[in-house]
Amino acid sequence: MRSPDISWIQNERWQALNNDEKEVFAPICPDFILEILSLPEEAAYVHEKMKEYIECGAQLGWLIDYINSSVYIYNSDGGVTFIDSLKVKLSGDPVLPGFVLDLESLIN
Repeated sequence: MRSPDISWIQNERWQALNNDEKEVFAPICPDFILEILSLPEEAAYVHEKMKEYIECGAQLGWLIDYINSSVYIYNSDGGVTFIDSLKVKLSGDPVLPGFVLDLESLIN
């Protein structure tokens, strides 16, 4: 059982759960997850957590590492893209069509 900092689940998948499942920690892996790394000693743990989300069905995951000013993008195929900057705009396409997170505007 995991809980990301931010998550999103497609409405169709959420509606497939019964009311009891929706009232507790839902037994479903989010389609999108975002984690923010804030303590250096947690890096290995959070990277493992991100891999586990992808293995369980997450389609897209962003790990924002404020300590090292970098971003890791985890994709459903198991690939990981490293961006050595927080001065980026992250696109949620195709999992979150049209959603863009402008990290530079958040850190300034």
